[in-house]
Amino acid sequence: MRNIVHTLLVLGLSASPLMAKDLTVITAGDQNMVDYINQYLGPLFESRNPGVTVRAVGTGPGDAGSQKVTERFDAQTQAKVEQWDVDVAVVHEKFVGPMVEKGQLEKYRGKIASGSLVTRENAKMALGTKVDGYVMPMFNSQTALAYNPALVANPPKSYEELVAWAKKNPKQFGYNGIKGGASGVSFVMGWIYAFAGDGDKLMNGPYEEAEAEKWKPAFAKLKEFSATATLTPGNAGTLDMLSRGEIAIGPVWVDMFYSWKADGRLPPEMKLVLPSPGMPGQPMHYVVPAKAANKELAEKFVELATSPEVQAKGIVERFNWYPGIDAQHVQAKLDPKVWQKLFTDIGPEDLAKNGKSFPIAPYNKALLEAYERQVGN
Repeated sequence: MRNIVHTLLVLGLSASPLMAKDLTVITAGDQNMVDYINQYLGPLFESRNPGVTVRAVGTGPGDAGSQKVTERFDAQTQAKVEQWDVDVAVVHEKFVGPMVEKGQLEKYRGKIASGSLVTRENAKMALGTKVDGYVMPMFNSQTALAYNPALVANPPKSYEELVAWAKKNPKQFGYNGIKGGASGVSFVMGWIYAFAGDGDKLMNGPYEEAEAEKWKPAFAKLKEFSATATLTPGNAGTLDMLSRGEIAIGPVWVDMFYSWKADGRLPPEMKLVLPSPGMPGQPMHYVVPAKAANKELAEKFVELATSPEVQAKGIVERFNWYPGIDAQHVQAKLDPKVWQKLFTDIGPEDLAKNGKSFPIAPYNKALLEAYERQVGN
């Protein structure tokens, strides 16, 4: 019997139907998210769990991809399906709050070993909704100001210092407004946190329509600032103009910045600074449906995905993303050169202090509309 089992395993077959299981993972995001699971994380999990096959399906980039996950969960909720066809999902931060409120997610973080390695607030609150225990960050994306040290000898450490620097160096700061990419949106939200008062309320709620009155002086200041800034054509456009020396400083996504440097599309001397009181970034979260067919296996998968080993090799080294778990737990698993590359300009302490979340949805919408009225026109 042992020889028969061994032969079947060598052929990649199960000795019994009960030994074989499919773990279904659906993920929002670009194709690289699907490739990451199918080509790296899935095979790694399968190698440690013989008889399991991981199947990843992409739902599309951006918010639209997470919206499709939401619609799938809603449809199965309404149909009162006892066992859902998804075991693990990867979704953007803004979508997990409603899922928790609808009772669609398992509270699993306390059950897995890596759950104790996360202390950032975005694993506890998601744009005003308490999600503590229901999510594990896959990674943390972050915006910051990229600059050319040859043109910016002493980079501004705060929004106030940036305003003073830009007055002395007109058109040398560039950003893409709010329509050309989320790095520009992040810069605008950081501006409001800096100059309009209660950032904590914007990030955590509650929503009060009257709060918009407090933004008017800050937007007036931004309109004046933007008149001497350079409008870039998008996230990539800001990096492109930085690389050509057309601007000296501008907001970028950190992972894009490092990927461009690695590809030789940015000069190697370019650097980053995260100004106080901070700029928003956002995680993507692993969630487990409350009615997942393979709940225990799903939790085991997320535990591996958020382990220091996989966060180091898969998240940091492959994509230049900040880890989902706290960075100090990942350092020992990284080549010192990789750690220095990612954390020399912006250290873990900087991220903890100045890495912010985006405003809760109603404030986010109201702020973008106010920008269009007061700055965009």
